[in-house]
Amino acid sequence: MTTTLTEDQLALAEVTLDFAQEQLAPHAVAWDQDKHFPVDVIRRAAALGLAGAYVREEHGGSGLSRSDGVLVFEALATGCPSIAGYLSIHNMVAWMIDRYADAAQRDRWLPGLCSAAVLGSYCLTEPGAGSDAAALRTCAERRGDHYVLTGVKQFISGAGAADLYVVMARTGEPGPGGISAFVVERADPGVSFGPNERKMGWNAQPTRQVVLDGVRVPADRLLGAEGDGFRIAMNGLNGGRLGIAACSLGGAQSALDRSLSHLADREAFGSRLLDAQALQFRLADMATELAAARALVRQAAHALDTGDPLAPRLCAMAKRFATDTGYAVADAALQLHGGYGYLSEYGIEKIVRDLRVHQILEGTNEVMRVIVARGLTETLR
Repeated sequence: MTTTLTEDQLALAEVTLDFAQEQLAPHAVAWDQDKHFPVDVIRRAAALGLAGAYVREEHGGSGLSRSDGVLVFEALATGCPSIAGYLSIHNMVAWMIDRYADAAQRDRWLPGLCSAAVLGSYCLTEPGAGSDAAALRTCAERRGDHYVLTGVKQFISGAGAADLYVVMARTGEPGPGGISAFVVERADPGVSFGPNERKMGWNAQPTRQVVLDGVRVPADRLLGAEGDGFRIAMNGLNGGRLGIAACSLGGAQSALDRSLSHLADREAFGSRLLDAQALQFRLADMATELAAARALVRQAAHALDTGDPLAPRLCAMAKRFATDTGYAVADAALQLHGGYGYLSEYGIEKIVRDLRVHQILEGTNEVMRVIVARGLTETLR
């Protein structure tokens, strides 16, 4: 599906794919097994401009569009969905600071984020506030020229390793209007982390609680104005959902490509498995469903780039459809590999485990359906 891409986009996708195959793919299984977070490799990706992908060029970033970004994250995920997923989150944090910070805040944090000398994490979810994000309880109390933050954030990708955390905390009344956004640094007194979670997948990046125990931050750590936090969080998630959707496409495409090679090499009953029509039909369905998901992801990215009022709904559609499709294609690829698909050395079972969480994070796929349904029915209320 390259006919609608520009020459620059084709070159961007090719360079990123080369990086993924050279720097990520050969190590992905070992990183997963060792629970190793390859910060050095993330910084090599940053040298290609992939850590400040959406940050404006005048602020040190690559100035990519969302249409460019989905190509980048699909390509990265062919090498390792876990590392691609973390880079998507890091880029969401960098975009939020570029978009909502003042000049002094941008000068302070964006150079490090764009070079990946500073790693970023996004802190919205809490132990009692996942899908119902507006019910979060972490509070930020204004005391003179400081805020004091208290609360716990749950399932935070990169936590402990990351240096900078965009934290959503309550400064006002219940509901979304009382939420504000803050930048918290790892070295701030009162910041601590839970143990690295033992997870089904995404083992190549840490996931921990972020514990805020009376963390005192200067008032200039407020991102935007008081009460803007929920809007900032949701706008960040529109792009984040496209990133994760694209990561699902890349992981699934890798699984499909590996299936083609495996079936071409294996024989049963005197002929190649690839020549069996039943298996060819299975491959055809996998490729067709991936193409449909890819088209929807690119449509949503274009809508977000052009300010289409339907963009949030399209991003939700794309996230739901691409992550469901990606997981289904990877699972089918495991089946096509037979017993070999169940062995870790082949890398297929890792892709299945990594892609499963994409249906949960950046808003569960059930929440994506709520967003779409509200958009369809709001005029009938």
